Amino acid sequence: MKNAVFLDRDGVVNEVMTNRVRFVNKPEDFYLLKGAAEAVALLNRSNFDVFVVTNQGGVGLGYMSEKMLHKIHEKMVREIEKKGGTIKEVAYCPHAPKEGCACRKPEPKMIVDLAKKYNINIENSYMIGDREVDIAAGKAAGAKTILVGSRHQEKIADFHFPDLLSAARFIVGQS
Repeated sequence: MKNAVFLDRDGVVNEVMTNRVRFVNKPEDFYLLKGAAEAVALLNRSNFDVFVVTNQGGVGLGYMSEKMLHKIHEKMVREIEKKGGTIKEVAYCPHAPKEGCACRKPEPKMIVDLAKKYNINIENSYMIGDREVDIAAGKAAGAKTILVGSRHQEKIADFHFPDLLSAARFIVGQS
């Protein structure tokens, strides 16, 4: 079985709620966070499969089409590949926040489904997010959890780092 790192997208891989962009509803709104692509490449070089698992309620709310979401994800994958990283697969929940679906984080379905599909050892894998729902999904799936960013929500995650690159360096140091 392989080990993996599951990443939330907005606020972990790309900018959101910044001076430059509020929400990512089209490819032109997508900006990688500093060090994000390098972090994915570092994890890949250390034999971690990297996946993105993201709630995209903007589809269900009508702010963007699923076709547009795919274009955003294609841009993300291309930009990460330019720095030597590979995203194995992007899983997303297109449902509106209150739809009650099984795939929306904090539910663990996206992580569990990817783990089954790719023979991933969840217990030796990590979920990295910037919000409590990401951490809850990772914990429910059985992964180690890392909270990134400036939100210091005590004890919700196993580890806390300022950004994805710092988290990736920690993970590589543990393996």
